[in-house]
Amino acid sequence: MFQSAAKTLSVSRWILLNVRHYCKKKTASTLRVSEALSATEFGEHVKVRGWVRSVRPQKANLFLHVNDGSSLQSLQVFADAQLNDSLLTFGSAVEVTGVLKKSPHHKQSVELEADKIHVVGKCNPLDFPFKIKERHGLEYIRQFPHLRCRTNAFSSLLRIRSEATAAIHSYFKENGFVHIHTPIITSNDCEGAGELFQVEPSWPKTEEQENFFSVPAFLTVSGQLHLEVMSGAFSRVYTFGPTFRAENSQSRRHLAEFYMVEAELSFTQSIEDLTQVMEDMFRSATEHVLAHCAEDVDLFHKHVTPGHRVSPEGHLFNSAHCLGACATKRVQQKTVDVFSLSGLA
Repeated sequence: MFQSAAKTLSVSRWILLNVRHYCKKKTASTLRVSEALSATEFGEHVKVRGWVRSVRPQKANLFLHVNDGSSLQSLQVFADAQLNDSLLTFGSAVEVTGVLKKSPHHKQSVELEADKIHVVGKCNPLDFPFKIKERHGLEYIRQFPHLRCRTNAFSSLLRIRSEATAAIHSYFKENGFVHIHTPIITSNDCEGAGELFQVEPSWPKTEEQENFFSVPAFLTVSGQLHLEVMSGAFSRVYTFGPTFRAENSQSRRHLAEFYMVEAELSFTQSIEDLTQVMEDMFRSATEHVLAHCAEDVDLFHKHVTPGHRVSPEGHLFNSAHCLGACATKRVQQKTVDVFSLSGLA
């Protein structure tokens, strides 16, 4: 019995020692590229996943840039030349494990010294439509909708749009607005222009069959009518969703689909009550985008719309100052037109 108890105690000690050893063993923490670039503490063992933007093998070392879409700037990785792999090419997906270190180069503050590089997804650079160190035009990039988000222009655009969307929702939430999900398929022609996409089943329609919804249905052009109903129960409501227009035009000024913000306020005293909300929302969203997407905005000022840079303070002041006056003038003119058509003017 004593021998059995001693054997059990020995096994328990062995298990306890191994558990302690396992707990002390450090595992690499997974970071996004943006988190790694903003790191202030160095020497940490980390893991980064992303796509290779450039590969530069040398005799003794290997250099590559990895980007995961969280930042315009890529993370530089350097490793021993022995870690080079024939599958490690431009566009390939990799998982890099190593130690974050302060970079000696003035153009970057952080770099990753890799001790392990695992190619998760290979990419043939000959078949890949985007070439390393080559700036492609937007018309060329649009031919590859499944890959264009990897380019700087489109990734920056999507990050800006994401932050702007979050800022708009945040503004309305902080100011007591209720978010209403207005229907995308509706029988309403809110704008009254007749430029709607009609929704019908895919199967052929016979003369005896009625409409699928019993009435003609269309993709929404505005959620205004639904918001006006909701404003009879909620004093502040808004919607932010897809809107469709069947305008027969292929110009940049006409979109078949876009997202639109609409809001309704009850118990307003003047048009200034409405324009003040518009000004505050515009200013809040713009300030948020400039604060969180400075590099992405600079990219557009430099390569997409050069020569249109305006100081943020002047731009916000001028836009907000003009918004109230322009909106008031448009409402007044529309009122005059309505009275003229009805014979009351």
